[in-house]
Amino acid sequence: MQPAQKGRQKTLTNLQVNEKQTSSKGLKNFNWLWSEYSVIFAFIVIFIVAAIMNDRFLYIQNQMNILMQVSTIGIIALGMTVVMLSGGIDLSVGSVLAMVGVFSVLSLNASGSIFVALLTALAVGAFAGFLNGLLVAKGKIASFIATLGMMAAARSIALYTADGGSIAGDVEGFSSIANANLGIVRFPVIVFLILTVAVYILMTKTRFGRYVYALGSNEKAALLSAIRVDRIKIGVYTFSGLMVGIAALIETSRLNSISSSSSGNLYELDAIAAVIIGGTRMTGGKGKVIGTFFGVLLLGVLNNMMNLLNISPHLQGLVKGLIIIVAVLFQKRD
Repeated sequence: MQPAQKGRQKTLTNLQVNEKQTSSKGLKNFNWLWSEYSVIFAFIVIFIVAAIMNDRFLYIQNQMNILMQVSTIGIIALGMTVVMLSGGIDLSVGSVLAMVGVFSVLSLNASGSIFVALLTALAVGAFAGFLNGLLVAKGKIASFIATLGMMAAARSIALYTADGGSIAGDVEGFSSIANANLGIVRFPVIVFLILTVAVYILMTKTRFGRYVYALGSNEKAALLSAIRVDRIKIGVYTFSGLMVGIAALIETSRLNSISSSSSGNLYELDAIAAVIIGGTRMTGGKGKVIGTFFGVLLLGVLNNMMNLLNISPHLQGLVKGLIIIVAVLFQKRD
């Protein structure tokens, strides 16, 4: 073979290798983008489909309603994200919300002070989370079992305290907490957005956030790295309880009452669904707060779309269940 032919063949071979490398790099970049931001792509697709299927969907009032409806679950989901990133789960959030609501309304009516009701909600929610953390960290009980017990206990306390019924607030101005507006945006939506930014900073810019990721990735390695695992676990569940306390205050204020039997029912399913859809692993160690944010919005758009299409509300649980299963299946493929 002549030198010129050898040179051309070598050049063609190099071009083929470069094309393969470029193609492989492009595929890796796409897989990374899909793995990290698939929930955003899914949200955009579902948003467009909803807009096409019903022209009322894009009304600004409808968009504000979606944000208002997801704000309570969104706040709970932020706390659930931190718990699940640590490798745990919190099944008690719905029942704790009802219990917090009952105690906050009782303290409101007894003291006549909205500030006292606010402190009560935060204290009771954080204390319930603290107990969960103690059971998991010091009692060495699996988070599923510990929070399942708290779910039953908190609901029982709420039912006993309220005699199985509802309690209404008697103080004027309490309902304005959740029903006040800033322009066209309701106050709960603003709280949800602020907390999303705050939790994002907590998990990405602080030592606590790094330790939570480390704990969820490998607990033994975290222990060997001199991380105080028990303290992180207690902190994680206390933080989740604090988020539930804020959510309970908003829900109670919005309705100016709380039902000990029905308030918070299945909120744990909605929160877990939003977190998993957002890309947080069930085993912990991987996930993003921004993913949870879009997971919450995605569920809100789905619920709103089904309502606009007059689909039975009894089927919404089926849709959420299917979405959770599909999200977990995609996680296993990563």
